[in-house]
Amino acid sequence: MDRRYLVVLGALITQFMIIGLFFVYSLLIKELELEFGWSRTTLSIGASIAGMAMGVFAIMGGRLSDLFGPRIVLTFTGLIYGLGYASISQISEPWHLYLICGLFLGLGMSTHDVVTLGAIARWFPNRKGLMTGVVKSGTAAGQVILPPTAAYLIATSGWRDAVLTLGLAAAVLLVIGAQFMRQPPKPAASATPQASGMDFAEVKRTRNFWIMCCVQFMFFTTLMTIPLHIAVHGMDLGMSQGTAAGLLSFLGASSVVGRLGIGMFADKLGGRTAYLLCFLPMIAALTMLIFTEVHWMIFALITLYGAAHGGLFVVVAPTIAELFGTKAHGTIFGVVVFFGTIGGAIGPIFAGQVFDRTGGYDFAFAGLAILMTTALVLTRFLPGKN
Repeated sequence: MDRRYLVVLGALITQFMIIGLFFVYSLLIKELELEFGWSRTTLSIGASIAGMAMGVFAIMGGRLSDLFGPRIVLTFTGLIYGLGYASISQISEPWHLYLICGLFLGLGMSTHDVVTLGAIARWFPNRKGLMTGVVKSGTAAGQVILPPTAAYLIATSGWRDAVLTLGLAAAVLLVIGAQFMRQPPKPAASATPQASGMDFAEVKRTRNFWIMCCVQFMFFTTLMTIPLHIAVHGMDLGMSQGTAAGLLSFLGASSVVGRLGIGMFADKLGGRTAYLLCFLPMIAALTMLIFTEVHWMIFALITLYGAAHGGLFVVVAPTIAELFGTKAHGTIFGVVVFFGTIGGAIGPIFAGQVFDRTGGYDFAFAGLAILMTTALVLTRFLPGKN
């Protein structure tokens, strides 16, 4: 098999497990509420700590991948993530959850995009958007398959055994997937260099870099908040745990359309237009979620949201390569992701606070819609595709 497609396989496995299991956390919220009596805000803090730690570690992960290659980095972080997730089965106090989320889940999540998508950008310099979409479809598959699997395990064996089983399985699969990851071979001296573009020192002095950071902060607030709270929102409105898990699966399935479709458009139309195609349906879905409690309508809206959600995960890496080249792609991507995870840390806590104070998520959905509208305006200042 072509070496490049083994790299794609390794990246798919990584995306499948890391984000699929993160979505499962939404189902654990009700279980932990019932067993410990913890508030929605308390439980949201755990996910926020993981997101913030992910951003901090992502900067180092990008640099380490540039220096040592993706296989070594992903082997270590994959093992840490799986064992950390399994250890959630032993918690009894909030600080236990926070410690695991910060040291284990945050570190494990920090490399799933920065390292895998950085490698894909280098292996497929002329098809960055499309191949990023293919790889991020692994995330969608994890979102479709793992929440219903977790709901079944929780119903049959309890949440502790379910988390233990899923975490150990993740550790094994992530280590296996990491072994497929490689940097592309260095070109011969007479060949055109595969990695070209700007140094990070040059990049950080550009307006486009800071626009990317601000936009990442804004949309990642939503991308971390909706998957964490939408299933428990459904349960608050009377859905069973299995039905609410279906919301996550619908989100994941529809995101495949966004990941592949936007991946193809990103190569042809450029990052600025691709952002527009994602933000418009997301703003519409978030706004309409404020006004409905009808179950089928929530499924329809989360499907619309999911397509945009998936597309946004695909846009960033090829847009960075489009604007700045691939010379320092891992480092640039890591810093941009860090700004996103600041928003990703704030968003779930904000939504948890809204729920604890009002008994619902309407104000949270409204705030996220306003934030996405602001991000849309900012992306119009990025250069168009030449």
